[in-house]
Amino acid sequence: MFFQSIFLYTRVVILFPQTPRAISETMDTRRSDIIAEELEERIFNGTYPDGDRLDEVRLATEFGVSRTPLREALQRLARSGLVTLVPRRGAFVSQPGPVELLEMFEVMAELEAVCGRLAAMRISDQALTELQEANMNCQAAVDRQDIDSYYAENERFHHIIYKQSGNSFLASEAQALHRRLKPFRRQQLKLRGRMAQSMAEHKAIVDALEQGKPEEAVTALRNHVAIQGEKFHSLMSNLKRRSG
Repeated sequence: MFFQSIFLYTRVVILFPQTPRAISETMDTRRSDIIAEELEERIFNGTYPDGDRLDEVRLATEFGVSRTPLREALQRLARSGLVTLVPRRGAFVSQPGPVELLEMFEVMAELEAVCGRLAAMRISDQALTELQEANMNCQAAVDRQDIDSYYAENERFHHIIYKQSGNSFLASEAQALHRRLKPFRRQQLKLRGRMAQSMAEHKAIVDALEQGKPEEAVTALRNHVAIQGEKFHSLMSNLKRRSG
């Protein structure tokens, strides 16, 4: 899958010429994203358990890349809390515990709720159109059962709301925590029926923003993001099952 993704991306770059430096930087970024997603999957399925050291030299050889995109991938995992980077020792697998994970999702839900309240009062017509487009693309991905495409459009959907809050500090904080929770939010989508449920929640969010109803936007976003009760137990059970 990794090498197929790299091959397809190389073909796209050739079709749309860029400067040699831009091509190199773009491909390094894309490679690091693909590597990070593969390493995330290995951590979640137990290939790399907690405490394991990720050998840069071996992984660079395995993926057929230089150390640069590999280090960028490890830095992305570090931002998500999946690895710890120790100077002169390397990267070690270190997943957050269930309490820490629950606390992060609680904060994320509140940040998004505030973004929703402000966006309901400030969102532009153009941004609403972009939000609706992202949501339609999410639905198309659900119809195809394409988790990767769904997540990409879902990320776009949420980032539009952050930006339309009109509060750059709030948007920056929401984006930072969103990045940290990214691998766990992706794992949620693998739970049976989660994508379809997410789409129903998106409808409530879009309706509240279209109608300019701040408190309804707060409730819709908080319910969409909060991971509690059965949702939390389902995610933790899924993670344990994949690593067991």
